[in-house]
Amino acid sequence: MTGVAWHYVLKFIITGDSSVGKSSLLVRLTDQRFLANPDPTLGAEFGSKLITIPEENKVVKLQCWDTAGTESFRSITRSYYRGAAGCLLVYDVTSRQSFVNARSWLADVREHADPHLTCILVGNKIDLCADDTDAPSVPARRTREVTTEEAEQWAKEEDLLFVEASAKSGLNVQEAFEQATRDILDKIRRGVFDDDRSLGVKHSKPSATNVSLDNDAPRGRCC
Repeated sequence: MTGVAWHYVLKFIITGDSSVGKSSLLVRLTDQRFLANPDPTLGAEFGSKLITIPEENKVVKLQCWDTAGTESFRSITRSYYRGAAGCLLVYDVTSRQSFVNARSWLADVREHADPHLTCILVGNKIDLCADDTDAPSVPARRTREVTTEEAEQWAKEEDLLFVEASAKSGLNVQEAFEQATRDILDKIRRGVFDDDRSLGVKHSKPSATNVSLDNDAPRGRCC
């Protein structure tokens, strides 16, 4: 294949407590399927995806690192934060503790990642809440412990983007990455990110005939 297939390569990290659905979100993005019982992530797992942002006339390759959510791997996962341009900070809407712990994960990211990183707070597993199902008569398997309003307010206070999503149904999963990507592209346009200084942003110049929207991408495990 001649030429290149994208305008930018952006490094993303996915962080948060274990069992909040980080791996399932990544698999939903890259493979369009639901990973019901993923093995615990050891260190980090990798996946990539090509997305198009029509209003920007840009094709972007996302390189996503799904990091382990346990304390024992924290020193390892911090190394993946370095140079990231985007971050999905994930919590489980049915687990208040995962939302409380998001503060610690955010502090870690801000200490070790690019200072201009775009972070989006993602409330996952809304499919488990009665008020989020299409059939209200079906009993909820879990109770929502974090309201949309509370999470949205905290995101606003911390200058985070925000969305609620479901890795199981696919609701708002790609939208979360696209929302963060749009914010990063805006920062590139304003000169906040620079190709020569920002490790998480790589620029290429594809010809019009060589821009591809193929979404096939291998997944692999690290560590």
